[in-house]
Amino acid sequence: MTTVTFRDESATGKPLDEFTLPGLPERISARELVRLRVREEVARYNAAPAARFRGLVRPVDAEVELNGYRMKAARRIDWERQADLAEAAFRRNGFLLLVGDRQIDDLSETIDLTVDPVVSFVKLVPLVGG
Repeated sequence: MTTVTFRDESATGKPLDEFTLPGLPERISARELVRLRVREEVARYNAAPAARFRGLVRPVDAEVELNGYRMKAARRIDWERQADLAEAAFRRNGFLLLVGDRQIDDLSETIDLTVDPVVSFVKLVPLVGG
């Protein structure tokens, strides 16, 4: 099992947010990695809903603000819907997925997390979700 660091960056490379997640398999598909990341950030939010959500995909009816999204009202977020929308955003080039210094182009690609356990999500446009 591997501990992975998930890092969000702006298109200019500026770090925006970061968290680590232990207990991941050594090899995982890019799709599973994206979904796992979204599930974790939504679980953290749902455990303590707040006025602000920090995540890859903007929940519906949330407003974009610096380094996150302002929720109109604290509510539970559906992680599966967010994950589906994150996959769609990846296919539309809404964000880049980097493992170490290598860009991942296909969600079916298998990633060896023992080689480089830092996964960067470079946000190119605001991403809308649910």
